[in-house]
Amino acid sequence: MELGDRKKSILKAIITDYIETAEPVGSRTIAKKYEMGISSATIRNEMSDLEDLGYLEQPHTSSGRIPSDKGYRTYVNYLMQVNYPTNEEIELIKNYMKFATVYEVDKIIKRTIKLLSQITMYTSAVLTPSVNRSTVKSIQLIRVSARDVIAVVVTDTGIIKNVVIKLPKEVSTESIMRISNMLNSKLYGLTIEEIDLAVISSIQNEMRGYSEIFNAILPVIYDSLKANDCDVYLEGATNIFNYPEYDDRDKAYNFLSMIENKDVLIEALSSGDDNITITIGKENEIEEIKDCSIIKASYKVGGKTAGTIGVIGPTRMNYARVIGIIKCLTDILNDILKSP
Repeated sequence: MELGDRKKSILKAIITDYIETAEPVGSRTIAKKYEMGISSATIRNEMSDLEDLGYLEQPHTSSGRIPSDKGYRTYVNYLMQVNYPTNEEIELIKNYMKFATVYEVDKIIKRTIKLLSQITMYTSAVLTPSVNRSTVKSIQLIRVSARDVIAVVVTDTGIIKNVVIKLPKEVSTESIMRISNMLNSKLYGLTIEEIDLAVISSIQNEMRGYSEIFNAILPVIYDSLKANDCDVYLEGATNIFNYPEYDDRDKAYNFLSMIENKDVLIEALSSGDDNITITIGKENEIEEIKDCSIIKASYKVGGKTAGTIGVIGPTRMNYARVIGIIKCLTDILNDILKSP
């Protein structure tokens, strides 16, 4: 059944009021606060219809109504107007984020989610670039002693890995430079999966006389990258205590337990795309998140999708503002990271 304009207006008013107050909304409240030109009795009848249709719920017999997941979905898709940051707010965001360089991807995204949490007052999270989707941009070997080398691996998505390697025998600076040049020549532009036996054999054939050193270096570099796939950073975990939904001790405990579960967060964030994605309550396939809503979007490094940034909060989330903020932040982040 398609909702008429009057039902849409009442549904929007109820959701707007409930997001603001966290209190069940009654017909008298709507009649007093929103000029609809209809009586509270008419509003009450429409609210009853909206409940029958699954858009509203009544927590207690004598209380007002609250939105259901279906009601929030209709609000987000058809009734809500996105609230974008003002020009002044955008300038403040840019000023906050401009002090990190493009080669400090971790630093930039950590600053981004800290700011996102502060502005929205919800929990923010970011899924960092996955090494398995990255390609090798450079490998630098630094001799720190006769038998100790630091390998610095940089990927096209800005990931930097430092690995300390103890060599089986003493090695000169010239030898380390030659091996470093060979690794860059052979591995540049390859993903971790593409560094296969054929590539390794090709390097070994051209590095005769250095096989012992090479054999000590390559596995450490390879394993260090394979062992460090995408990660999750969080900010504002305790922001949930600002919302009365989490006055319930068990609900608060479940939320905190959920955001401490890295695997759950990776699964929840990994399905983002270039557009804003909103999942509400029971729309979330992950059982631990069915009491929450997630708003997320992907970000790019050098024009290539690298990870996901998002906000996790109660279903009574200020969707209009959070969507506008995430859109603004990801646009600024993508611009900062466009030239890794």
